[in-house]
Amino acid sequence: MSEMIGRQFYNESCQCPISHFELDSECRRSNHQRAPNIMEESTDRQNRRKVVAVVGGGLVGALSACYFARRGFDVEVFETREDIRQAKIVKGRSINLALSHRGRQALKHVGMEEKIVSQGIPMHARMIHSLSGKQSPIPYGKKGQYILSVDRASLNKDLLTEAERYPNTKLNFDHKLQDWSAETGLMTFVRPDGSEEQVKADLIVGCDGAFSTIRKQFLRRSRFNFSQTYIPHGYMELTMPPINGEFAMKHNYLHIWPRNTFMMIALPNMDKTFTCTLFMPFDEFEKITTGDEVIEFFQKYFPDTIPLIGEDALRRDYFRLPAQGMVSVKCTPYHIGDKCVLMGDAAHAVVPFYGQGMNAGFEDCIVFDEIMHQLNEDFSAVLPEYTRVRVPDDHAIADLAMYNYIEMRAHVNSKWFLFRKQVDNFLHFLMPKRIVPLYTMVTFTRTRYHEAVERWHWQNKVINRGLLFTAAGAVLGGSYLLIKNPPQINNLIIPAEKMWNRLITLRIS
Repeated sequence: MSEMIGRQFYNESCQCPISHFELDSECRRSNHQRAPNIMEESTDRQNRRKVVAVVGGGLVGALSACYFARRGFDVEVFETREDIRQAKIVKGRSINLALSHRGRQALKHVGMEEKIVSQGIPMHARMIHSLSGKQSPIPYGKKGQYILSVDRASLNKDLLTEAERYPNTKLNFDHKLQDWSAETGLMTFVRPDGSEEQVKADLIVGCDGAFSTIRKQFLRRSRFNFSQTYIPHGYMELTMPPINGEFAMKHNYLHIWPRNTFMMIALPNMDKTFTCTLFMPFDEFEKITTGDEVIEFFQKYFPDTIPLIGEDALRRDYFRLPAQGMVSVKCTPYHIGDKCVLMGDAAHAVVPFYGQGMNAGFEDCIVFDEIMHQLNEDFSAVLPEYTRVRVPDDHAIADLAMYNYIEMRAHVNSKWFLFRKQVDNFLHFLMPKRIVPLYTMVTFTRTRYHEAVERWHWQNKVINRGLLFTAAGAVLGGSYLLIKNPPQINNLIIPAEKMWNRLITLRIS
């Protein structure tokens, strides 16, 4: 059986590689009768371009293929699914994506930023919907700063097409990874007809998602740490159609209906629909079993959305698919020797509440590329350095995503939270380099995630102490003025009695 080395077949009679791109005509003319020359074989190995196999043709897999192809490697992408560009129905997750600075920088390096940005919708602020229907915007950052609502399927298609433009890249669909060797780089794929195909690569890049097949080999090795956490909340998607051909709500916002223990959000789409995502504990989803109960639930918690989504659509779509789970994955290290590395959700799946899952995965690509440049593409040095640099950042954003769910569904209703937002933004305006809000660091800069968290904790400590000292100073100052200029007690008796009566009235009511 011929063994493949990155699409290079080895002829059993002479062990000379026959490439898909160029056959060794000299080897064919001599009918493989000449004795092998060790120096020539060594030179051939040095001149042969290294083969990088990217397992997973999703967002991060397609982008990483572009990065490796730009560096001149022979790149092969292997995807379990069919080519989504040809598929009638695209299977998989459809939660809208929020593209921000980190993701845009990664796209910019491969010349894709402008195209993708042109297909997105800017969202300048959160729009908070209260139970009464009141809408209150909370800006994401300074004027001109925004995140982009982008469609997952369209973005994936564009990245696959871009990867395929490189002559040294080949896309392979309907290839399900069955097994692979960390020692040899040999992979076995199964096709839909049951046939097997073996491929060998110099580097295997695992971009095959939160339930990565590549990562299973890591679990068999000692000193590999892995954790997987499902949160008790699920999500369900609903669609808000256009009204008279226009968006049903203001479209330059990420709309949020925070209800403390659960929430709904809505992101705009290019076809002028909104994708509404209901995040709620599973046991709450399971309590709703009939169409009437769906309408009753929405009338109680999201009354302003019923005329926008439609009663019939709510009754139908709520039961179309069951609520889906959300998982957070952490692991370390991200590499095995110089043969394999994990990127994207395969390394660090995060819950979607900070809008950084895709952005963090895209940043993996640019960080890896920067390290490749620094260490002269030496995989034996690049892979451990990538693990050292990236693990603390990815663990930090996983924790922040968990925290932000509480902020989105509960804290945005808090007057203290809104006050602190205003204080942080004011201080950032006065001292833009000294005080930077956490959201700004995460979303609008490439500050390392774990450094942003550390700085956030320090800033909170300083600001809270400052507010405490300010309040204490105000109390002491007021007390001093009262002592120095005491008011007439008789003038205070009537207002005090009125205040007491009002308190009694409020308590009774």
